[in-house]
Amino acid sequence: MDRSLQNQIEWWKAVLYSINDGVLVIDHQGIVQMVNPEYTRITGVIPEKIIGKPLRQFRPGAQLPDTLRDGKCRVGVYRKEGEHEYVVDMAPIVVHDEIIGAVSVCKSLTEVHKLSKELQKKKEKIQQLERTMDSLHQAKYTFDQIIGKDRGLKQIVHIAKRAAETHLPVLIFGESGTGKELFAQAIHNNSSRRERPFIPVNCAAIPLLLLESELFGYEEGSFTNAKKGGKMGLFELANHGTIFLDEIGDMSYDLQAKLLRVLQEGKVRRIGDTKEQDIDVRIIAATNHDLEQLVAKGRFREDLFYRLNVFRLQLPPLRERREDIPELIDSFIRSSPVNTLDGPRLVDSVEGVTLQVLQSYDWPGNVRELKNAIDYAICMADGREIDLQHLPVLIAKAKQTSPDLLRKPDSQTVREVLDEVERKLIIDTLERFGSDEKREAAKALGFSLATLYNKIKKYKLDSSKIPND
Repeated sequence: MDRSLQNQIEWWKAVLYSINDGVLVIDHQGIVQMVNPEYTRITGVIPEKIIGKPLRQFRPGAQLPDTLRDGKCRVGVYRKEGEHEYVVDMAPIVVHDEIIGAVSVCKSLTEVHKLSKELQKKKEKIQQLERTMDSLHQAKYTFDQIIGKDRGLKQIVHIAKRAAETHLPVLIFGESGTGKELFAQAIHNNSSRRERPFIPVNCAAIPLLLLESELFGYEEGSFTNAKKGGKMGLFELANHGTIFLDEIGDMSYDLQAKLLRVLQEGKVRRIGDTKEQDIDVRIIAATNHDLEQLVAKGRFREDLFYRLNVFRLQLPPLRERREDIPELIDSFIRSSPVNTLDGPRLVDSVEGVTLQVLQSYDWPGNVRELKNAIDYAICMADGREIDLQHLPVLIAKAKQTSPDLLRKPDSQTVREVLDEVERKLIIDTLERFGSDEKREAAKALGFSLATLYNKIKKYKLDSSKIPND
């Protein structure tokens, strides 16, 4: 035999012997030509007993000759010979369109079971990660938690609920702190996507150069410092759920074009990738800018604006719905972590002049600023009631309740001035509501009915001013 041919045969035999799966080869007549050591280990068949013999003579039930005859592959065929159990894959050997033999590749059932268990563990881990991911990106607010839904926000909540029944984009306008994300979460939780992720993105908080990779992801090696294996984008993460793009007016003009394509085509492409992926994401966007003005100045795409502006929600600032402030304060007191940190609630009310000051303040930071002020006041309060001196200095000095508020002569203490203002306020309120509306008078003052009676007694008011039961 030619030396080079011998070397090739030895080389291919070495390759065959190094394979970790069992291999058996037959020629075009069904004669066994070769088995590797792993085949012997798995099946218990010694090479000397089978090589050079027809396979079916040694294994009457063998299916590899069928593969030789019909040229069809067979996958996952279960075999048992004595105590040996294994799974076999079979394929024809084709040279120049002619079947010249067939090969059988087998793996022991023990290994198959091991691989199956590993695969199952991987699936369980993936499912656990998906559940964890969903729990990390769940919206917590609902329409029931929106204070003012029965008054100043009633029409806005009505539109938002209708929007939740669809998959159409929503555009929310409002000053900072008016509750734009609260509405976005409520829409998501009232929609058919409620069990899927809610992904909030603050477009103003992420540097412009990073925002594209955060939103759309990237492939490995697409730019310097790109992570090995690439990175999934937030749109992919939000698939079948909702993505909330806050401060969208700060998004770059070029990136707006890519967002428009997502809205039009329902596809995203990672940076550095050549193919697009289909996604199904509900987009809710929010801004405190006048987008129409940005469109006129060429800083916001007109086509994107009209794509987003399907359902439009205009949230009013807190100064335009002062009637909601007492209920908001009560909610913040009940839920304040400061108030409940050490067990039983300490502070439980804000009344009288203090409430009037809070209702007259303009709240440039809106509901967020009000919440911060109440949390601060709870920390500063010594008893169960928040007084004026417990408020942040900026708010306590606003003095917007009335022209006379807190204007005191040198001879009067702060407490005396507050008592005087409170007394006048109670008299004016009782006169305004009349004798048949004592509960409404107490409510307008921010008092309980019992507190109102105590105040009347404290200030020795004319009994004719006391409402009847």
